[in-house]
Amino acid sequence: MAEHLLELRDLSVRFHTARGLVQAVQGVSWHLDRGETLAILGESGSGKSVSASAVMNLIDCPPGEITSGQILFEGRDLLTLNEEARREINGRRIAMIFQDPLSHLNPVYPVGWQIAETATAHGTPAQEARARARELIARVGIPDPDAAMRKYPHQFSGGQRQRLMIAMALALKPDILIADEPTTALDVTVQAEVLSLLGELQRETGMGLLLITHDLGVVAEIADRAVVMEGGRIVEAGTPYDLYHNATHPYTRKLISAAPGRGEMRADRAPVTPLLSCRGLRKEYGSFTALKGAEFDVMPGECLAVVGESGSGKSTVARLVLRLEEASGGQALWKGEDLLTKTPREMAKVRRQLQMVFQDPTQSLNPRMSVYEIISEAWAIHRDVLPKSRWRGRVQELLEQVGLKPEHADRYPHQFSGGQRQRIAIARALALEPELIICDEAVSALDVSIQAQVIQLLGRLRDELGIAFVFIAHDLPVVRDFADRVLVMQKGEIVEQGSVRQIFDAPREPYTQRLLAAGLDPDPEVQARRRAERLALQA
Repeated sequence: MAEHLLELRDLSVRFHTARGLVQAVQGVSWHLDRGETLAILGESGSGKSVSASAVMNLIDCPPGEITSGQILFEGRDLLTLNEEARREINGRRIAMIFQDPLSHLNPVYPVGWQIAETATAHGTPAQEARARARELIARVGIPDPDAAMRKYPHQFSGGQRQRLMIAMALALKPDILIADEPTTALDVTVQAEVLSLLGELQRETGMGLLLITHDLGVVAEIADRAVVMEGGRIVEAGTPYDLYHNATHPYTRKLISAAPGRGEMRADRAPVTPLLSCRGLRKEYGSFTALKGAEFDVMPGECLAVVGESGSGKSTVARLVLRLEEASGGQALWKGEDLLTKTPREMAKVRRQLQMVFQDPTQSLNPRMSVYEIISEAWAIHRDVLPKSRWRGRVQELLEQVGLKPEHADRYPHQFSGGQRQRIAIARALALEPELIICDEAVSALDVSIQAQVIQLLGRLRDELGIAFVFIAHDLPVVRDFADRVLVMQKGEIVEQGSVRQIFDAPREPYTQRLLAAGLDPDPEVQARRRAERLALQA
C-alpha cells in the first residue's frame, strides 16, 4: 500500500519564454492523505497552481517542461503513464475546480448536460449520468434542480456557478479534489457556504482535498495542514495554527502581516457639504426592481464602502451614478447638479471628475493597446487636459505613482500580473485627476500583499490628492481598514449605514451581523470562534 494518497517528490517545472527560462517550480515535495485538506498558500507566481496543474497533466509542453521529480498517486508515478492511462485517472480519480467557473463552463450547453457529460465521457450510461447530475445539483444547494438542469451558465450567480463546478468535479466520486482559488471572488456568506459544502462533501466521501489559495482566512477555516510557496519553492509547512503563531520564514510573516482587518479604524470625520448625494435612486428591469430608493452621501476626500452579497444592488449604484445605465427614478446630485438629467455632452465633461476602477483589469484593459496608449487615451478624448508633448512624461509619472516602472509604458496588459494590471487601471483612472473614483471590487482577486499595497496606494491618494472613493467590496477586513463610512445593502435596499466603527463594533441589523460573522480571520483560534458564532446565527 502507498504511504500517501498523493505525493509530490522533488518536482521541478520550467517554462521557455521570450525572455528566457522561468523556473516556476523548484524541488517541491508535499503529500496528501485520504480525508485530509492540504492548503498550498502563496501569491501569484509562487508556483502553487503550476504544481497542481502538473498533477492533472494540464501543463502545455512546450513551452512548459517537467525537468525532475515524481507525482505519486497511490504509489504510481503519474509522470510515467501514457495519455490513455492519465485520462482514466483525471476526472474519475482526481478532479479539479477552477477559480473562474464562467471560463470553464461551456456557455452554449445547459449545465445539466455538462455535468452528465463528465460521467458519460468515462462510460456511464446517459440516463444514469443524467440522474446523477440532478442529484448533484440538488446536493450542492442549487434550488429547483429540475429547472436548473435546463439552464445555461450565465443564468446563475457566481456562487451558484462555483457550486455547479463542484458538482461536475464530484460526478465520478473522485478520491482527490483539487480546488484552485475556489472562493476568491465570492461574497463572504457565499464563500463560507462553499467552504462548508466542501467540508461536508469531504466528510461524506473521504476524499483528499488539495486547496490552492492566497487567503489566510480560508486556510484557517478549512485546512488541516498548509505549505507556503514563494518563487517556486516551499519555504514553510505546518498546521494553520503553527504557521500563524509560530512562523519562522520572513515570507510567511509578510503574508500574515499583510492580512487585512488588523489596523486602526479611521476616526469619524466632521460633517461637510457632500460631493455626491443620491436621493431615491431606483433601477427597474421590467417587473424586477434591482435598486429600491437608495439614499446616501459621499463627502470630499472620504471613502464610502458599499458592502453586501451578489444581487444586493452594489454595482447597480455605481453604474447609475456614472450613467453606464439609466436610472428608473431618483436623483444623483454631483455638487448640487443632477447627473441623471444631463445630456451626453454635459455628462462627458463631468466624467473627467468621476472615474471607475473595475473588478477585472484583464477585461477592462484593451489587450491590443500598450500601457502608454491605455493611460493616454483619456487625454486624446479630453484634449484640453494635457498637451501631447507631455503625455509620455505624465504616463511615466503615473506609473511610478502606482508603484510600477516608467519602462512598463511600452508593454501590453498580458505581460503583467493581476496586481500590476490593477495598478495600471488605477493609473488610467488618475490620468484626468478625478475628484471621485468608484472601485467596483477592485482588490477582490489580488494576493494579500498586493491587496495591501493597492489599499495603501489608494489611501495615500486619498490623503495626498483629496480623492473620494466609493469602495464596493465583499472583503470586510479590507473595508474595516480603508473605509470612513459603510453602507450595507441587501436585495436592492440599504439596510444599514454608519461609520466604520459603528458598523464593525455595534451592527444593529441581523443581516449586517451575519455578514460580519461570515468573514474569515487568518488566526485559526479567532476563526474557530467565528465559525461557532455563524452556526449560532444560522440556528
